[in-house]
Amino acid sequence: MRHRLLPLLALTALGLTSCRDTQITTYRVPKEKNPTQPSAPAAAANAPGATMANTAVTTAEGPGLSWSAPAHWTNKPASAMRKGSYAITDDTGATADLSITAFPGDVGGDLANVNRWRGQIQLPPLAATELASATTHLEANGLHFTTVDFTGGPAATPQRVLGAIVPLGNATWFFKLTGPAALVAREQAAFASFLQTIRAPRPTS
Repeated sequence: MRHRLLPLLALTALGLTSCRDTQITTYRVPKEKNPTQPSAPAAAANAPGATMANTAVTTAEGPGLSWSAPAHWTNKPASAMRKGSYAITDDTGATADLSITAFPGDVGGDLANVNRWRGQIQLPPLAATELASATTHLEANGLHFTTVDFTGGPAATPQRVLGAIVPLGNATWFFKLTGPAALVAREQAAFASFLQTIRAPRPTS
């Protein structure tokens, strides 16, 4: 009886080994957390007596854009997704968010990016034929800006987006101010002045 059990046990062990070899294992990768400390430019921006926050960042391919933010914009810690980040708060405690991001290529083109912003404030997407009338263009410091201004969201709490799309080499930069419509309206002139400070890196000799 013992001799009969040995082949059976061997086959059973082989079967278990085969099952283990074909087992599929999945892993959940945690999201990267924002750094708890601001970068060096962020600390300089909040230094006592500072009037403008002079900020320069580096892309994966080399030097990127630089800018000067208004003194009343609060520099927030950098993150994996953002090249720059600011908060603007009014006397009522309402807060608007200024985000600066950059990605390789054209990220789907202006229409896709404009419609992505529109969707964030519950506006329907534009058709390709509507893009020209929904955007404005300006040249500053050797850069081309495609700008937008949208208001949407619930009627009781409307949200507004002021945005600018800036191609630079093989990348595209995005500057977007989002927040309560009244607060963003107050910051419209500051945002326009902010865009005029954005500069490309100086060519190296």
